[in-house]
Amino acid sequence: MEDENQNADKSENNENENNEKTDSNDDLTSENIIKKQKIITSFIKQYYGGTPYIPRELHVQYDVYDKEVLESWLKGLSGFKVSIVTPKKGDKEKMIELAFKNATMVLTKDRDKLVREQKRTVDAVTNISEILNIDYAKRIEAYDISNTSGYESVGSMIVFEDGKPKKNAYRKFKIKWVKGANDYKSLEEVLTRRFEHGLKERAELDEKGMDYENGSFSRFPDLIMMDGGLGQVNIALGVMKKLGLNIPISGMVKDDHHSTRGLIYEGKETPLKKSSEEFKLITRIQDEAHRFAIEFHKSLRGKKQVHSILDDIPGIGPARRKALMRRFGDIDGIRAASIDELKSVDGITETIAEEVYNFFR
Repeated sequence: MEDENQNADKSENNENENNEKTDSNDDLTSENIIKKQKIITSFIKQYYGGTPYIPRELHVQYDVYDKEVLESWLKGLSGFKVSIVTPKKGDKEKMIELAFKNATMVLTKDRDKLVREQKRTVDAVTNISEILNIDYAKRIEAYDISNTSGYESVGSMIVFEDGKPKKNAYRKFKIKWVKGANDYKSLEEVLTRRFEHGLKERAELDEKGMDYENGSFSRFPDLIMMDGGLGQVNIALGVMKKLGLNIPISGMVKDDHHSTRGLIYEGKETPLKKSSEEFKLITRIQDEAHRFAIEFHKSLRGKKQVHSILDDIPGIGPARRKALMRRFGDIDGIRAASIDELKSVDGITETIAEEVYNFFR
């Protein structure tokens, strides 16, 4: 008899536990539905608040909050009655199920893409920070000098945040203090000007009680990466010491074949596997700094070339030069133009058109 009572008690306890689990699951399901209702409501407001096309009937998977208010709002935007319907059966319900499957498929693909993107960006920065034994380097700055063909030297500063290029933070520098091709001295000038400007901006922003995000140079990096070995790193360290700054500086060391082989930090070189994400990120940073400097250098040489060639033509001054460039795009376009085409440009007489035409012949 006692065994029967114990079995009955156990059975009752199990039933109570099962009921509690069921109630818990019901609550969870209810919470999920509420969450999805809020998401759908928010999506409708965001999407249809910014598009000119609004359908007369919206089919949704779950009921929305304040359905009447939302329908009224949509009517105000469209000028006609809009119904929000939650299909429960038939073709319309099947259409909702298909939309859900498509959304799930896209979400899965996007999630995989985000995972891959995180590995090549945030995770790569994390690994670099751990290799150098520094805090997470959210903002990385890299510099490059370009002085090809004996033309004036230029410097570039590029910025990566969370492993991605932040192009609106890129900066260009014409070398002013150094004569001739001297990469070390040019690099010293670029770094000095960049951080002196930054310190000045910080002081001004402090006086106004404003955040450093509001300046052009006031945001300092968590890590400076120099394209080179100890020589470039020591130049940067010298500038930091002179300005009283303490920013980690690492060199991106190259081998005899001009390929990156590792990082140098505080006098110690750490080799990197070419298959690693940190190696690939460093390569992207190097390539981007080099590309930006070269493009800036080319643009300056192009402007110099345009100026010198057109100014050698009698009767061509700044206004006519601009008019010709605006019409034909570049020197090749002007060279290929006929006299009639040239004199159709504002400010270009037939005599001037003949001068331009004959100059290129």
